[in-house]
Amino acid sequence: MMRTSLPAALLLSALLGACATNQDGPANKHISQSGALKVHPGLLGQPIPPELQEPGQLASTTGSASQEIKMDQTGLRTQRSVYFDFDSSAVKADFDPALKAHARYLAANPKARVRIEGNSDERGGAGYNSALGLKRAENVRQVIIGHGASDKQVKIKTLGEARPKLKGHDEESWAENRRADVVYEQEQ
Repeated sequence: MMRTSLPAALLLSALLGACATNQDGPANKHISQSGALKVHPGLLGQPIPPELQEPGQLASTTGSASQEIKMDQTGLRTQRSVYFDFDSSAVKADFDPALKAHARYLAANPKARVRIEGNSDERGGAGYNSALGLKRAENVRQVIIGHGASDKQVKIKTLGEARPKLKGHDEESWAENRRADVVYEQEQ
């Protein structure tokens, strides 16, 4: 059993008590005002507002109910990453519009080729992360093929945890690294 001196125990008790009873204090005020997590619309396959677009970035169509992503001469540029939940390879419905756009581009350009690179965060063993990255890539491939791309246009590769987008050891970094990237090898 760990022994704690009486003054240290009293101080710890007072601090814990103050934290538990101070509902309107500065620490809790920040949390209660933080609201929902904000995500860039392009990461969800949604149109990107003009004020958030970078120069030369694709604009989405306006005025239509579906608001499809426009293509430029070198292919789809706005959404090339599909993000996954922890320990999951299920493709979320949020990414379906972007994957449909990739499939339409590939179907319209039979010589175009893509490689889906599956990634994982750093948690888990190397073998497990490699297998999870492969499954993520395969699931994205199946969605793209299901939307009209040909089988021979879409290859897969696993990178496991080898190529992180963010090199932190926190949930933000892990969420960014749990992804599959659509990489155009050959564009028309």
